[in-house]
Amino acid sequence: MRDYAGDIPPTKAWEILTNDRRAALIDVRTVPEWNFVGVPDLSGLNKNVALISWQNFPDMARNDEFETAVEALGVAKDSPLLFLCRSGARSRAAAIAMTARGYKACYNVAEGFEGDVDAAHHRGSKNGWKVAGLPWVQR
Repeated sequence: MRDYAGDIPPTKAWEILTNDRRAALIDVRTVPEWNFVGVPDLSGLNKNVALISWQNFPDMARNDEFETAVEALGVAKDSPLLFLCRSGARSRAAAIAMTARGYKACYNVAEGFEGDVDAAHHRGSKNGWKVAGLPWVQR
């Protein structure tokens, strides 16, 4: 068995969320990131993004309750789970962890919400959910 289903760009994640009513988006960033940077907006799809931190702010320790919180969403183990973080590292770890728990289609949204750093070492201009023009809201 592979570690997880693979890396996909935000536009592919949106396509899966649009075309598969069972698909779920799980944003694994921290509360300050959700509050100050924004969150994906799935209201146009009649869905909500699940906000479950992979790490706890401010110490950034691994959230020991992560897997339990994802399982509590009640998503079937064969439904696509799409994991999103700032740039794709934490979400990859989350996809691997949930695959290990028996979920069959765990994807990492590789560019994340803010994307990779540009030449000036800033995020939010090169790639990612926001740059792709996908719906999002400020909390």
